[in-house]
Amino acid sequence: MEVIDEIVLATTNRGKLNELEKMLDGWAVRVRGLEEFGPLEEAEETGSTFAQNARQKALYYSNLLQLCVLADDSGLQVDALDRSPGVYSARFAGVDGPERDRANNKKILELLNGVPDEKRTARFCCCLCLRSPQKVLVEVEGFLEGIIAARPRGNNGFGYDPIFYLSEKGKTVAELTGKEKNAISHRGQALVKLLPQLKPMLEEK
Repeated sequence: MEVIDEIVLATTNRGKLNELEKMLDGWAVRVRGLEEFGPLEEAEETGSTFAQNARQKALYYSNLLQLCVLADDSGLQVDALDRSPGVYSARFAGVDGPERDRANNKKILELLNGVPDEKRTARFCCCLCLRSPQKVLVEVEGFLEGIIAARPRGNNGFGYDPIFYLSEKGKTVAELTGKEKNAISHRGQALVKLLPQLKPMLEEK
């Protein structure tokens, strides 16, 4: 089994980099972000599932950089909408810029107008793909189950967090602290599944 001493996370998001660095503390592996490699043409995301898009990004960047790459794709599935918006979560309402999240949330709420709580079930999904320049090494997924609230609540988080209600917490994700969200998030669940499969390929410090 190959030994990994460097992983490029396919993002420029410092928060995601910090999350992976913290998870791999104690292991002899360097975590890098895409910004370290200068301007890069973005990978296409043409898959019909989160797993396909994560694999597509991992393949693109691992071939481009000739390094081991961890890529993710994530979004929202609403059961009453045939699991939409799915891979179109980020651009569901067709709005870009600072109003994008508000427009996406508004569209979801309009489509679910009149739908009772028991049929407003939904989940956040995250798929991770770790790939070397030669092959896929690990693929995992994580989920966070909830329901779509009747109206937005909370000012934390981003995306669909204000309308994603957690019955066991009595709050939307946007009403959680950052620490509370990270402890249960779909991305966090996927990372927890990743680590046991990744450890055999790492060396301790």
